[in-house]
Amino acid sequence: MSLTVEERTQLIDSIQAALADGTLEIADAVRRLRTEVTGLHQSQFAKMCKISVRTLVHIEHGEGNQTLKSLNAVFRPFGMQMGVVKVRRQWR
Repeated sequence: MSLTVEERTQLIDSIQAALADGTLEIADAVRRLRTEVTGLHQSQFAKMCKISVRTLVHIEHGEGNQTLKSLNAVFRPFGMQMGVVKVRRQWR
């Protein structure tokens, strides 16, 4: 299946929004971006991002304590980077 530029943009935006509102975990977001947007295998995507396949596998499985550099490397191709967002406090 091949996505149009508009469909690809909408998919990236929806994944970014789900990450920002906390309904999607980083591991799932990276896996979806890799498979649904690029269609690349892990080895191809890791090479493109200049990280090891092992690092990518750990990111996609939510394992280990990934560096900001590694996370930014996998988000950069989609025009994203890790950052700090303000969350609403829930007063009890």
